[in-house]
Amino acid sequence: MATQRKRTSAKQRATEILVRLKRLYPDATCTLDYETPVQLLVATILSAQCTDERVNKVTPALFARFPDAEALAGAEISELEELVRSTGFYRNKAKNIRAACHRIVTEFGGKVPQRMEELLSLAGVARKTANVVSAHAFGVNLGVTVDTHVKRLSFRLGLTKHTDPIRVERDLMKLIPQPDWENWSIRLIYHGRAVCMARNPACDRCKLADLCPSVDPAKRPSAKALATSTPIS
Repeated sequence: MATQRKRTSAKQRATEILVRLKRLYPDATCTLDYETPVQLLVATILSAQCTDERVNKVTPALFARFPDAEALAGAEISELEELVRSTGFYRNKAKNIRAACHRIVTEFGGKVPQRMEELLSLAGVARKTANVVSAHAFGVNLGVTVDTHVKRLSFRLGLTKHTDPIRVERDLMKLIPQPDWENWSIRLIYHGRAVCMARNPACDRCKLADLCPSVDPAKRPSAKALATSTPIS
C-alpha cells in the first residue's frame, strides 16, 4: 500500500508539474532549425555536447552544400568534418552522419525511418535522437527525450532515482501521459536553461519549488510568488 501511495503521489506531482510548465512556456518548441526529417536527424546528432544555438550556426552552410540524405551519404568526409568542426567531436559526428545517411539511402529509400528499432539502427542515433526526430518530424511520441536537463530536473523533482537516461525515460513514461511525452521534455529543457541550472539553481524564483523535494528551505519562494505564473521567455 505504501508503495502504491508513493507511486500515485509521484504521478499526481508529475501531472501538476506538466500543467505549470505548459503555463510557463506556452510557446516552447524544438529550437533546432531544419526543413526536413533528415535535416532534423543531422542537427540532433550535431547537438550532442553542443548548444542548439551553435548547431543552428553550422547547419545553414552544411545543408546548402548537402541538402538531403543522398548528398550527405556521398560527401567527402574531410569536407563534412570541416563544416561541422565547431560543434565539437566533429570527426565522430561527421562519420556518423555520413554512415546514417548511407543507410537511409540504401535501406530506407532515402527517407528517415519512423519505427524506433529502425531509427536506432542508424549510426550515431540513440533513443534521445530517435525520440526527437519521431516527435518533431513525424508527430509521434515513441518515448521521452532525456537530455542533460531532463535527467537533472527529473532527478531533482523526485520523479526518478536513476541517472542512466534509459532508466530515467522508463520512469517518466510511467508518470507522464504519452501525448505529453515531448511536451514534458521540451518544457523541462526550457526550465533547466532559464531557472533550474546545473549550478546555482534559482530556487527562489522557481514556480515548481513547492513540488520539488530538492529545494533548499532557505530559498523556497513565498506562496505569493508561487501564485504568480507569468510565462518565461
